[in-house]
Amino acid sequence: MLEARTLSKRYASVPAVSNVNFSIQPAHVLGYLGPNGSGKSTTVKMLAGLLEPSEGCVLFQGQDIRNDLAGYKRRLGYVPEEANLYPYLSGREYLELVGGLRGLETSWLQKRIDEFLRLFSLYPSRHVAIATYSKGMRQRILITAALLHNPDVLIFDEPLSGLDVTSALIFRHLVQELKQAGKAIFYCSHVLEVVEKVCSHVLVLRKGAVIAYGSLQDVAGMQSMQTLEQTFSRLVEENDAEDVARKLAELTLTQ
Repeated sequence: MLEARTLSKRYASVPAVSNVNFSIQPAHVLGYLGPNGSGKSTTVKMLAGLLEPSEGCVLFQGQDIRNDLAGYKRRLGYVPEEANLYPYLSGREYLELVGGLRGLETSWLQKRIDEFLRLFSLYPSRHVAIATYSKGMRQRILITAALLHNPDVLIFDEPLSGLDVTSALIFRHLVQELKQAGKAIFYCSHVLEVVEKVCSHVLVLRKGAVIAYGSLQDVAGMQSMQTLEQTFSRLVEENDAEDVARKLAELTLTQ
């Protein structure tokens, strides 16, 4: 359903993403992993149609998204890493704005917004300005906005940011339900424990290039490691994490 084909992005002569290839089928969740500066955010922006690739393309149902970018975005739900919302709007007003821009029928939209707000425990604050919302409340508004129109493709960029334990657990189960419903999901995250639970496939970036890609079981089993976290650490870290932590603790405890 969604495919990146030789996807690359350069800033001047500096490569941010180099020759990335992957595909996401319906009912698949691709975990997109990498350390800071590896090119994850650049990839997300290209997939969302916010950034033009230097080379390669993003395909939706076999067609370059640039051929009909507006049509592609109607089928896309996107939760960005940063919750940049209109602070002077209430949560309900923001969702009404999003639904209106997507051309959703008004009476149906009103009922749908109320249902989402109740399920996400936001209904009592529906008329309160977003400026007063906590980070977790803003994140739940972003997730709701991405799901309002029942998209076929979902891009989640650090979706658990700011969520409390209960909301994070709800979201984890939500991803599983959406997967079973046939959605194609791109899941970018640093929380490897959750990636192991919700993703069917994993891609690991390092310095803009793919260093591992395949099913969760295949990638997690690389380097003869038992967990995805251990494999990820071995693949992308130049220093041993436990050794660095031990030295930091020794330095901290030195008088």
